[in-house]
Amino acid sequence: MTQTCRIPGRGRVDVSKSVTFTFDGRSYSGYAGDTLASALLAHGRHLMGRSYKYHRPRGPISAGSDEPNALVGVGAGPALHTPNMRATQIEIHQGLVAVSQNRAPCLEFDLGAVNNLFSPLLGAGFYYKTFMWPKGFWDKVYEPIIRHAAGLGVSATEPDPDHYAFRYEHCDVLVAGGGPAGLSAALAAGRTGARVILVDETAEFGGSLLSDRRVLIDGKTGPDWVADVLAELATLPNVRVMNRCTAFNYGPHNMVALCQRLTDHLMIGAPGRPRERLWQVRAKEVVLAQGALERPMVFEGNDRPGVMLASAARTYLNRYGVLCGRKVVIMAANDSAYRVALDLLDAGARVVAVADVRPVVESELARQCQQMGIKVYPSSVIQRVHGGQRVDGVELAPVLPGGDVGRGRHVSADLVLMAGGYTPSVHLFSQSRGKLRFDDRVGAYVPGESAERERSAGACRGVYQLEDVLADGVQAGLAAAAASTGQKGEAPQWSVSGQDKADVAGFAGALPRRGKDLHSMSFVDFQHDVTAKDIRLAVREGFRSIEHIKRYTTTGMATDQGKLSNVNALGIAAYALGAPVEQVGLTTFRPPFTPVTFGTFSGHARGDLFDPDRRTSIDAWARDQGAVFEDVSLWRRARYFPRNGEDMEAAVRRECLAMRAGVGIFDASTLGKIEVVGPDAATFMNRMYVNAWTKLGVGRCRYGLLCRENGFVYDDGVVGRIADDRFHVTTTTGGASGVLAMMEDYLQTEWPDLDVWLTSTSEQWSVIAVQGPKAREVLAPLVDGPDISAQAMPHMSVVEGTIQGAPMRLFRVSFSGELGFEVNVPATEGRRIWDAIWAAGQPFGMTPYGTETMHVLRAEKGYIIVGQETDGTATPDDVGCGWAIGKAKKDFVGKRSFALPALQAPDRLQLVGLLTQAPDIVLEEGAQLVGDPQEPIPMHKLGHVTSSYFSATLGRSIALGMVSGGRARKGEVLYVPMEDRVIPVKLVDPVFYDAEGVRLNG
Repeated sequence: MTQTCRIPGRGRVDVSKSVTFTFDGRSYSGYAGDTLASALLAHGRHLMGRSYKYHRPRGPISAGSDEPNALVGVGAGPALHTPNMRATQIEIHQGLVAVSQNRAPCLEFDLGAVNNLFSPLLGAGFYYKTFMWPKGFWDKVYEPIIRHAAGLGVSATEPDPDHYAFRYEHCDVLVAGGGPAGLSAALAAGRTGARVILVDETAEFGGSLLSDRRVLIDGKTGPDWVADVLAELATLPNVRVMNRCTAFNYGPHNMVALCQRLTDHLMIGAPGRPRERLWQVRAKEVVLAQGALERPMVFEGNDRPGVMLASAARTYLNRYGVLCGRKVVIMAANDSAYRVALDLLDAGARVVAVADVRPVVESELARQCQQMGIKVYPSSVIQRVHGGQRVDGVELAPVLPGGDVGRGRHVSADLVLMAGGYTPSVHLFSQSRGKLRFDDRVGAYVPGESAERERSAGACRGVYQLEDVLADGVQAGLAAAAASTGQKGEAPQWSVSGQDKADVAGFAGALPRRGKDLHSMSFVDFQHDVTAKDIRLAVREGFRSIEHIKRYTTTGMATDQGKLSNVNALGIAAYALGAPVEQVGLTTFRPPFTPVTFGTFSGHARGDLFDPDRRTSIDAWARDQGAVFEDVSLWRRARYFPRNGEDMEAAVRRECLAMRAGVGIFDASTLGKIEVVGPDAATFMNRMYVNAWTKLGVGRCRYGLLCRENGFVYDDGVVGRIADDRFHVTTTTGGASGVLAMMEDYLQTEWPDLDVWLTSTSEQWSVIAVQGPKAREVLAPLVDGPDISAQAMPHMSVVEGTIQGAPMRLFRVSFSGELGFEVNVPATEGRRIWDAIWAAGQPFGMTPYGTETMHVLRAEKGYIIVGQETDGTATPDDVGCGWAIGKAKKDFVGKRSFALPALQAPDRLQLVGLLTQAPDIVLEEGAQLVGDPQEPIPMHKLGHVTSSYFSATLGRSIALGMVSGGRARKGEVLYVPMEDRVIPVKLVDPVFYDAEGVRLNG
């Protein structure tokens, strides 16, 4: 196909490099530098998509990231397809495959367009009124239809083969936007020596200067001036310049997220290189220079292919060399329309008419257009656009003095342009929690009071004349550099010529129209098919808040985040409410500024790295021993060590008996470990944990129990006092990060006066548990220095020293009920010390055991596991740990809640032991306990089983459970109703083995 709309000598595309691509299976050609939209428009093709609700034919309305219509899918194959890409931003490359969306069977003939016939029934909120009845229709009729119709585009069905990178960066000044304001700001700040990052979402810096053939800066064309500025920035080592990089999220404390597209535009591709990179930039100062977006105008048929923004037509002509139409009608609300008209006329187009909604048009630009033969109609509007899949004419009508609209007349046209004024792009400013203010001069909201260290420059704050924009950018750049570095610089100055003074005001709302509203299709939000009558209907039905109107009509909720629709929606709502626009307010702009791929957010966190396979230093040894592993929180842990074809049950029984009779070795490195250090360390521990810590002696340990403010158990672990000002705190494997975060929260917000430091040491220590009657005999010859005899090192004590030359903290603690030690050594020494202990244990029949055996051993002793015996609603007393609460303590986290009547009720679930009458029956964990097995369903449950195992030591099954009023019910028989039988269980003390603790103190 020939590029019939390409204008020779116009544009910045490289006509020496032809590019072939396909759209909907048809082959097209373009040039290097084209976007998909500009290349298709060069072939005269405006139809590129279908709307969401009515499936109306749509073409591009803009030339940038504010495009709501021309959404396409890119990439071939189930893994490479990316939906909802803007054709206005896709840079074509050789072999590009693009397809239209939201149509069946094809774009030209879409069966979904039948919805357009029912548009009077599908107005705002129709789903709230329709899907309520008949009641039975929801599951079988409404929901299946809605799910089938929902969504735009088709997502990939296989894993994304591309990979994505991320990077953290700091700078003095971040400039978001590479137009004239952004370039001047970056240059001014860069010359001071400040570290500057300049980003722009497009392929080329320059913004509006790339689309303007008339303006001169110091006698140079806009593109030449841009090239000179970029060349100087490239010589400054303190400046980083990134194109194809969108600032999409402005977070607290000047953390700005950037998405840099690295390879999508490459013709050949880039094997091994990331597709996109996520930048998280912490900037001392931010300059927002995101420009302004031209506002569409609301009239009937304003969504037809061939209706677009006047600035977009100018961009396609001067930047891409594409003339979007030959017979042009322009609907104007300010003088920018006449600049576009002159450019189109110069390119050979016939500008049939300019309908200007203003009653008086006296600008020099308008007079130039009239002198060139262009008919200008003041106080006139477009009533409707005619045509199907492409504009073929419009109806122009005068606005009479009283506000009524006179009879219209038909004008033939193949391109309709809208120049409704400019709306400052305040999205990032709004994300930063800055306060917006309404500017009557530009008829839109502009940045007001900043919440961050930020300043806006240029058109994004309502400054439109180029000479003012450049000066504004310079001032913002110098101010940002001075605020971040203290360095002052000289202000660059440029002279601007070729730009006429123009009216910057615009029109907000729907144009006056003749006739009733019933069948009018005047669109406000193009992507969601929200019309002016939808907004007026929302007001009639009682909605007054613009946020409520937004949600009722879905205007501004599309992927463009209301970039084109918001101000017009405000104008229509304000008129219907009889209130000024500034009193109606503005909806919230949320991140991202433009859609960001999931791959960018995930980065390297995919596949095995999505849930990292964290392994201890002893993992390789366990693997060599044939261990079977399980995931425990973030870690991979050995579950059991089968021998000679054993299953798990046999292996666990053997490991239990071997440890009870001799000695076992267990890798406990995954336990959380936190160092609490400082003069106020004991005070801090006293306030955090339910236990008392002030009188705990150095070298002694204590079981620590941590609760939330609600009084419920959150975590537990052994705590050793290493020095007067130092505690070694252990937590559960899964609770490590949460406990540290909770401690930091209280330290920073509740007790900032305490002189305490918290450091996570979970990965710094390898922990080797040596448990069993022979444990001391195995360790004593290996320990250098400290006396670990029963008299010198009793149960619940800790000593520091060395073992086989490695630094060591040795705890005498036990989670098995036997004589036990936990050897803490640096992780780098973990495997060597493990091997030494393993070798020393061989004469004593040392046996490795895993987490499953550990669970059985602790259950035999009645020790709880937080998260298994507790469920977030259990107090220390509920799980039999009331003894741990420091009764004399004035306060600690959760103390107030213990006094609540509900937490002292006698029927609370309490920890008990459970013994089945048949000793070989092992209960199912989670099974419910009832008092009367004959009670009809639903039965009144009295509790549930939390842990259940077969104890080889006792030769029978054991279980722990939480039972209502359990401690007072010991000796009772309750029942576990299962699907095929009822199992009687007796409630007993939860300690099944060595209740006197004789073996523990061995």
